[in-house]
Formats: sequence, C-alpha cells, structure tokens
Amino acid sequence: MRDEAPDVAGTSERTRLSRRGLLGLAGAGAAGLVVGGGAGAGIALAAASAGGASGADTNARYPFEGSNQAGITTPVQDRLHFASFDLSSSATRDDLASLLKDWSAAARAMAAGKDVGSGAVPDALTYPPDDTGEALGLGPSGLTITIGLGPTVFTATDGSDRFGLRAKQPKLLQPLPRFSGDALQAGLTGGDLCIQACADDPQVAVHAIRNLSRIAFGRASIRWSQLGFGRTSSTSTSQVTARNLMGFKDGTANLKAEEPSTAESVWVQAGDDAAADWLAGGSYLVARKIRMLIEDWDHQQLGEQERVFGRDKGEGAPLSGGTEFTALDLDSVGPAGKPAIDRAAHVRLAHSSTSGAVILRRGFNFVDGNDDLGLLSAGLFFIAYGRSPEQFIAIQRSLAGHDALNEYIKHIGSGIWAVPPGASPGGWVGETLFA
Repeated sequence: MRDEAPDVAGTSERTRLSRRGLLGLAGAGAAGLVVGGGAGAGIALAAASAGGASGADTNARYPFEGSNQAGITTPVQDRLHFASFDLSSSATRDDLASLLKDWSAAARAMAAGKDVGSGAVPDALTYPPDDTGEALGLGPSGLTITIGLGPTVFTATDGSDRFGLRAKQPKLLQPLPRFSGDALQAGLTGGDLCIQACADDPQVAVHAIRNLSRIAFGRASIRWSQLGFGRTSSTSTSQVTARNLMGFKDGTANLKAEEPSTAESVWVQAGDDAAADWLAGGSYLVARKIRMLIEDWDHQQLGEQERVFGRDKGEGAPLSGGTEFTALDLDSVGPAGKPAIDRAAHVRLAHSSTSGAVILRRGFNFVDGNDDLGLLSAGLFFIAYGRSPEQFIAIQRSLAGHDALNEYIKHIGSGIWAVPPGASPGGWVGETLFA
C-alpha cells in the first residue's frame, strides 16, 4: 500500500495527499512556479489587489464533491486563474491517476477554506510547508476548481497510446478545427490537462493554481496560463449582465443554471458515447484567448460600434428594438431600408445559422500589459461548456467567416478538454476513467 500523508483536517483516507504529492510540494518549493502566457505581471497585480470583489462574501464556499464538477453552472465569480498543463514525458498511467487524486485532495481542502496537507505553518521548520500560505485568513471566497483532460491524454501527438487510455477517448474529444482568421500562438494552445480556478478574491484563485502546480512537480508542468478579472458572463438569473472591455454587455442570452434546458445542453449523458460512459455527468470545455484591438476600437464612432455588435451600448437592447432581453427581430428594417441588425452583426451571426446550438459561457476580461509596440494587450478569455464540442464549433464557424467584430479581434489561444463528472464523497476527479 502507498504511504499516505497526514490527514487533511476532516478528510477521509481516500482524500489525503500521496507521498508523491508531498514530495512534489517540497521539490516545487525549490524550483518555483513557472507561469506561461505572459501572466507573470498579472499575478503581481492580482496579489496587490487582494481583498475580494466589492461586496463579495469571503466565507462563501461551494462543495468540491457532487455529481458534476463545480465551476461550470456555479454563479460566475469575479476572478479567474486558468492553467494548461503538460504531463512529463516520463509520466506513467499511475502517475496520471495519482496526480488527479492529489489534485482532488488539495482542491477539496482549498474549496473548504482549509490549507493543503499539513498547512502553511506546520510545526517543523526544516521542510517547505505543504501550503504556500498567501491565502491565509482570506477565506474560500467562493473558490471552485475544475479539472479537464485534453485529447493528448488519450492519443499523443505522435499517435501513441501513452497511458493505455485510447479505447476510452470520447469520440468528440478531438483538436478543434482551424477557423478562418485564427492567429493561434503555439505557446497559448492545447495541453494535456487544465485547471480552471475561479474565486471572488484574486489571491485565492492564484493560490489554488500555485499549490496545484507545486503538487504536480515531476509529473506535470504548466504549459500556459491566464489570469482573468471582471466576469463577462452570467450563469445565474441572480446575476446582472456584465460588460467586456469593448464596453458592451456580454452574454445576454447565456444559459442560466436555473433554466430547465441548461442541464441537457451542458452535461454529457449516459449513452452519448458508448466508449466514454465514464464522462457521463461531465462536460466539454473550450477555451479561447481573444485579443481585442483596443486602440482601433476606441477610435470608432458609437454608431459603428453598435452596428458591429447589433445592440445598443447603453441598455444592451437589440437594434431591432426593445430592452436587453427582448428577442432579436432579424427581419426588422431600419429607417434607411436596411436591416436594423446588420447582416454581419455579431449577434445576428451568433444566433443564426447554428441549428439552435447553445453553450454555457464563463468568460473573463484580461489585461497582460502592453506589447512591444506599446499597444494594450487585452481582451476576452472565452470559456464555454457544452454537452458536445460541436455546439461551440457550429457557432464559431458562423462567426469566423463574416462577423463584423473580426476586424477588431484576434483569436490567439485555444484549447479543448473533457471535464469528468464531479468527485464522489471521498473520491477524486477522473476516478470513473480509471474504474
């Protein structure tokens, strides 16, 4: 039997960190945390602004265990730290399983507002602490940790079955097709595993990824990561519609957790894929890093900005009339005899030619400083969940070719992952895959 670490307070035998995980904590203490995707400066900003979103409940918590993973239909928090990981070239199937167990044990503790392992201030002074400690006293702040598995866990880029899991690869878990206008950067694309950490305090979200990265030391390392702030989507009817960095309300028509149809659109059902019944209760995650050409956009007249989106900037109402939540009238004609909602408007293309496809969005704004030309490196970190990746693909294909917004944005990062169902009491995320 594997040696186990001391029990995390209140947890069972199956939720403890493995000896390998604790050695990872110690090893990573010396190596430090490597953050990709230009997010290093953002971490400093996030840490400096710690204290939680205005009015946020620092004691708010969402259970780690459940039939579905938290952080999907959970009301969107204010802050994000997203990380994509590559497994070590020497990692084995047992390493992958043990990593998912260790991540689950740590995530369970952090979501409850507890330290990882023996804590940030253990009795022994001669070893690195199990927990990095920067979240001491901050409370869980609504932290959710969501874990996903990429296509390369099942079939490596060289075609090999590196972990003996190819037979269980969901048939829909394939690299996304290339869309017209994509300007993807290799350093912001793909990854064997992903972790989405959301919280209402930026330091709590950063603390989660930092601890999980340390635990992965020797088994996996960060490929790229992204910090986000100011949610651009609402997943609950209790939330108002937020705005993106272009100043427009974003995700007005997003799925809401309270709507009966949401479950059918988001969660994989038993029987969807005979080879991947382990994924029932899970979902598919698509992430896209979308840079906004802020300077170009800011010099456009208001009328042009509203034409591009197909909504007014203040209320968020469709240009066909009404209020924010009024249904689009795509046949409405404006004063000049032209369609009230331009044929290339973002909302028209997002709502038509998609065979009724819908997705659950969890987007966040990002600012990565300035580029070499002094231009603001900022935009939208787009996250979508769906029962099938085809839901996103249908919408993106509609937008990629003719969307007027494409003149002001670039898709520079991308990834797709299968998100397993939630952990059973005392269990771990991914356990169904290895059953």
